[in-house]
Amino acid sequence: MNQTAILNDELPAKPGSKPYKQNRWKKNFWGYMFLVPALVIFIMFMWVPIFKGFLYSFYTVDFVKGNTFVGFDNYATALTDPDVLIAVKNTLYYMLLCLVVGFWVPIAFAIAISELRRFGGVVRVAAYLPYVMPAVVLYGLWRWLYDPVGPINALLGTLGADQIPFLTDSRWSMLSLVFMETWQQFGSGMLIYLAAVLSIPRDWYEAAEIDGAGVWARIRHITLPSLRNLIVLMLILQIIATSQGYQSQLALLDGGPNKTTLTYALLIVKYAFTQLDYGTATALGMLMFIVLGGLGILQFKLGKEDN
Repeated sequence: MNQTAILNDELPAKPGSKPYKQNRWKKNFWGYMFLVPALVIFIMFMWVPIFKGFLYSFYTVDFVKGNTFVGFDNYATALTDPDVLIAVKNTLYYMLLCLVVGFWVPIAFAIAISELRRFGGVVRVAAYLPYVMPAVVLYGLWRWLYDPVGPINALLGTLGADQIPFLTDSRWSMLSLVFMETWQQFGSGMLIYLAAVLSIPRDWYEAAEIDGAGVWARIRHITLPSLRNLIVLMLILQIIATSQGYQSQLALLDGGPNKTTLTYALLIVKYAFTQLDYGTATALGMLMFIVLGGLGILQFKLGKEDN
């Protein structure tokens, strides 16, 4: 064997070549094997239901007589149902209220806690506790708080103000649910924002203090710009999450009063489990999947541009 051949054997394989891919596969074989169970579970419980939902949207689903292919009839039923338009409007209103009332709360709490010099840990735990409260307990608690003879209306009566029909008046029903969910959910978002705030180099704040910057100036020129990417991400995630909201609307009001809390996701649940019309329910679900998929792609592109 000549010297050139010996040198070629000692050289590492070039990236993209067949020997390079084989060596990489052998090196990472057990790592790939550990991923297989997670991938199987993900495919079985995520993508298989999505694929079946897409198929069922073209059928009249009957678990006794069998499914019947109906083409786009389910989509026609969904798009001509007047309740769909009501549900879309209510969902958009619900999303808007969640953004106006609740989106800024975890940001404000995270910034405020980061400025605390004492009892910061106690405040973090207290803010997070509502998030771990079971949903059944949460809804029972707030139904009692919103009751006409509950604590809130009793306090209003003591102050000489009129009682507020939180759950029976269409003007207050959705807003009442948003206040309740903001109280429960803001703790988890607060911890995410707080971790981002604490990761900002403290040298920046110290330099700003030396230059005479106050608390509001530091928040405006250091904290908020540093959180910009996270705020955009959390905004998109909240839009996606609130578009799927139905639990509190179902548990407390069942879409009432007068369908003012009938959201799109709740309408899907009613089609599927009240009317047992799984075909139309899956058609509505696929329409939501398309919209939310577009938002997911938008979030991915925004994150890629920021990186």
